[in-house]
Amino acid sequence: MEFFLVGGAVRDELLGLPVHERDWVVVGATPEAMVKLGYRPVGRDFPVFIKPASGEEYALARTERKTAPGHQGFSFHAAADVSLEEDLARRDLTINAMARAADGRLIDPYGGRADLQARILRHVSSAFVEDPLRVLRVARFAARFHGLGFEIAPETRELMAELVASGELAALTPERVWKELERSLTGPTPAVFFDVLRDVGALALLLPPLADLPADHPAYRSLSFDDGPAGQAEAGSASERTSVVPWMALVAAAVRDQRRLPEMLDMHDHEAAGRLAAGLSESLRTPREHRDGALALARLLTPLTAPAGLDADTLLRTAELADAARRPERLERLAAATSRLLRALNADPARLGRSRQMLVALPDAMQVDAAELTRAGLTGAAMGAAVRERRLRQVAAVLDSLAAGGGRDV
Repeated sequence: MEFFLVGGAVRDELLGLPVHERDWVVVGATPEAMVKLGYRPVGRDFPVFIKPASGEEYALARTERKTAPGHQGFSFHAAADVSLEEDLARRDLTINAMARAADGRLIDPYGGRADLQARILRHVSSAFVEDPLRVLRVARFAARFHGLGFEIAPETRELMAELVASGELAALTPERVWKELERSLTGPTPAVFFDVLRDVGALALLLPPLADLPADHPAYRSLSFDDGPAGQAEAGSASERTSVVPWMALVAAAVRDQRRLPEMLDMHDHEAAGRLAAGLSESLRTPREHRDGALALARLLTPLTAPAGLDADTLLRTAELADAARRPERLERLAAATSRLLRALNADPARLGRSRQMLVALPDAMQVDAAELTRAGLTGAAMGAAVRERRLRQVAAVLDSLAAGGGRDV
């Protein structure tokens, strides 16, 4: 029985990047032998085990055979006679098909180290076309390693286009597509992910509304953290480093341009705006917070970029939509997404700064002393009206304060 560190941990170590996850392949073992050693079985389709002391995954070496369409249409053979090289052969890219032995030796049967040095994303074998998820995975790696100069090998790009043309992407579940998209959105250059999907024809199948937008549309510029030298992404706040923020900015920008009817984003036509903003999120069954955040930002777009700016009622309605009184962190994310989008729209830096200050200040403006109103004898609808009236005054005070500090154009 031999244990080998495999995949991303080996790749990232060779790139000098932090290793956050370690996966292992076990050669020459049986499920019974793993259980006797104290490993806990968790795999359903093939034997995977968790080492209790570390929580890391250990999978028995295995081969696979295509049996049905889609990402899960495979049968697996895991046995003590499956070699490490056979296990690595089933992986997507050469840079992910390396292993590290217990004595430190690098096992690299498919040229992964050379491709790392050449900054090439290359498929391991022609079996690449059997798994449609690999189109998304390669696009994600292209985005993740864009700052390091990685490019997709032309022959691999051709296989990706072949996979798209085969119709196999239709077998991917919305949840699985979203998982790859979400992981891409937290990187420094998620726009590259969409560029690759567009280039191989996958974007039109997975997210048709986005495929209609030109590659230089502000929706895609709003995705990038890269405001400095090539490969040097800005750190971003903690709230910006979630998938929620770039998705909100992307969907909101796409909504605004999709039918070229910005008046549909007016607060008085919220149902039409909601259908547009929700459509992209619901097609992937994204979490409700992503959908609601995108809708809130879509509603802010027109007044944020209009000369007259925002009024207190529009701002309060947006805060109410975000449930800001109970969930103030949502406004922090809305502020981050607004900043992204205004940067992409080449907004005046002063307006950008005031917009962020305005949204960050809103949670305090939403606080009302309900006990005081109760003591005044208010209940029911009268109480609700009084709470909203006080909030409106407090939101107006936020706008007035910002106006006094540099012009009311937020």
